[in-house]
Amino acid sequence: MASSSKSDDASNQSRRDFIKIGGTAVTTLLAQAVLSQSAQAANIAAPEPASTTPNAMPVRNLGRTGFRVGIFGLGGQGALEVSNNDAVAVPIIEKALDLGVNYLDTSSIYGRDRCSERYLGQVMKRRRKEAYLASKTRERTRDASLRMLEESLKLLNTDHLDLWQLHDIGTPEEVETIFGKGGAMEALIEAKEQKIVRHLGVTGHHRPDVLLNSIRRFPFDTILMTLNAADKHHFSFMEELLSTAVEKQMGIIGMKVTARGRILSSWTPPPLEKQEHSWEGSGAIAKTPGTITMREAMYYTLSLPVSTAIVGCDSVAQLEENVQLAREFTPFSEKQLAALSEKTEPISKQALFFRFLKRG
Repeated sequence: MASSSKSDDASNQSRRDFIKIGGTAVTTLLAQAVLSQSAQAANIAAPEPASTTPNAMPVRNLGRTGFRVGIFGLGGQGALEVSNNDAVAVPIIEKALDLGVNYLDTSSIYGRDRCSERYLGQVMKRRRKEAYLASKTRERTRDASLRMLEESLKLLNTDHLDLWQLHDIGTPEEVETIFGKGGAMEALIEAKEQKIVRHLGVTGHHRPDVLLNSIRRFPFDTILMTLNAADKHHFSFMEELLSTAVEKQMGIIGMKVTARGRILSSWTPPPLEKQEHSWEGSGAIAKTPGTITMREAMYYTLSLPVSTAIVGCDSVAQLEENVQLAREFTPFSEKQLAALSEKTEPISKQALFFRFLKRG
């Protein structure tokens, strides 16, 4: 972090100038900002490692980033995407850090008024060094993404992100826009060159071929993908995408582990009229509970070659349960994994509802 308020002001002004500048002047700005950005980079300390105390959570390499993450990471949804929920959301974040969770996920579109970033920002202004902080842009153009990044940094009370990701890439058309002239990819590259972000990632949960296309076009540091016990039944991400990400030595973050509870036998389906209408006719409308336990769901994903698995939590008690499961984790055998996959087949569409949402 900057060593004085004067250097903070200079760093913030440089960032604002960078975000406002037009694409044709990027090279000029980079040249002008070399000294101030070098000083800023020197003052950005890497996140502290996860706890090594007895009964600590196991850690894994986040691909080639050089950072080691706890195998359970805190997702930015759940209580964190509920507006006016400071009394619940902020203690979850505080407790997560207390328990050694060091990967924090959020996005610029989580919650009304970007409340997920706001809640994290309340904690980051005091405990920034304890977290590998990841956010995302849902915008597809350079300029809109840079505006989104500026607001993310402000809300998160930080001068840099450890990871900035393209959020929810779902169609070939989006890929073409992102990688085209004036696309969001330009923003990611420029932000990394400016040391406003450390690492770059891509995320998605709709179709594996779109993400395959993306990681073959650019050497992203990480990929955030949906990986749960029902994966193999519809548009599998494990079939080719996962192995390709492993070959590329990417940090792999598993999400939708519980499918927002839909894969769990303890889950109660909401009334049909409250479920997403765009799932109608797809089989993703949920009429029954899931078929596996939280332990089975988490251990299935953690038994895959992932760096960490993120779950959004609704309470401190739920967070503590998930951390304890991570601390006690032992991998499932191939036979156990196959049995769990078969067990989810009857409810596989509701457990993969995000792959059936209509796009565009």
